Amino acid sequence: MSFPADSVGLVTPQKFSFEEPLELECGRILPRFEIMVETYGELNADKSNAILICHALSGHHHAAGYHHADDKKAGWWDSCIGPGKAIDTSKFFVVSLNNIGGCNGSTGPTSPNPENDNRPYGPDFPLVTVRDWVKTQAMLSDRLGIDTWDAVVGGSLGGMQALQWSVDFPDRLRKCVIIASAPKLSAQNIAFNEVARQSILSDPDFHNGRYLENDSYPKRGLILARMVGHITYLSEEAMKQKFGRDLKSGKFMYGFDVEFQVESYLRYQGEQFSRNFDANTYLIMTKALDYFDPSREYEQSLVKAMANPKCKFLVVSFTTDWRFSPSRSQEIVDALITNNKHVSYLDIDAEQGHDSFLFPIPLYVKSLRAFLGGEQHLKATTVEAV
Repeated sequence: MSFPADSVGLVTPQKFSFEEPLELECGRILPRFEIMVETYGELNADKSNAILICHALSGHHHAAGYHHADDKKAGWWDSCIGPGKAIDTSKFFVVSLNNIGGCNGSTGPTSPNPENDNRPYGPDFPLVTVRDWVKTQAMLSDRLGIDTWDAVVGGSLGGMQALQWSVDFPDRLRKCVIIASAPKLSAQNIAFNEVARQSILSDPDFHNGRYLENDSYPKRGLILARMVGHITYLSEEAMKQKFGRDLKSGKFMYGFDVEFQVESYLRYQGEQFSRNFDANTYLIMTKALDYFDPSREYEQSLVKAMANPKCKFLVVSFTTDWRFSPSRSQEIVDALITNNKHVSYLDIDAEQGHDSFLFPIPLYVKSLRAFLGGEQHLKATTVEAV
């Protein structure tokens, strides 16, 4: 198979092992852990061209390129990573990883627990936070010999990690890109996460998280959790244009089977997700979202938390994103402006809702490329501090 000219082509994941104990925010300790990583491009001699990609809830290390010649689908952010793309791998050395607690090669609930005869951790895997992830990412940076990232970039939950980087390690990044994110979850967002968790926890096949030991899997619960989540990732306009009220068979069937196209779509998305994602990981990821709040250690003041960063910021929101609305991004921007930080902000008109950050929207791609490339013509929306 021949790959597009702007593709990174075939990529091989690498696993990095850390034998030192990792103390987590919850108070527990991981005796050792592994992180699955992919890299694209070449690290220059002075190691000044490295960009870290932080993934969202269902993301992982495979952000660009292909694992096999016959792969039909590229990495989850292939539209933005590659030679000549917004994150240009002919200029930058790009690092993407799967966070601990995940289910794509890094240590998580499906990994063997050395303290329990190497049985899967399952529900015994500790809850982790965004700060824990950033801590392990900094350890990975040390292993790679990268003292300072040229940029840390992330969308949604990934944007929260980028923000935490700027607070916890202000001297280790020059640029921070926060896309479709928020400084903390609203009560509504926590509620959505709780509904998703309960759909998994109440599945009879969950077995208190020990489904692997019981040769079962809470598939129904995970499907429902994904269906709920997916509704929040799309805008009403996107759903209207994609499905409207179209019927699968063209007429009412007067029953409870799938009738509307949108029902078919949600069930398909849930089914596909349930084949590739771990239920315990889903629980862990949603709790990490709930717990995120960098202002907690700064007297509940985001302004005080944003006094720490030293890097330049690009904050991007999308007009139809109601999961993390533009006003949430503006909270971050306001706190940065109050601290006289260098920040560019764009609220981009896009119809795809929260998922807009995954699409190659022209203004979005152009702005990301300009900011990362250091171009001075980036036009930013000015937002006054409140």
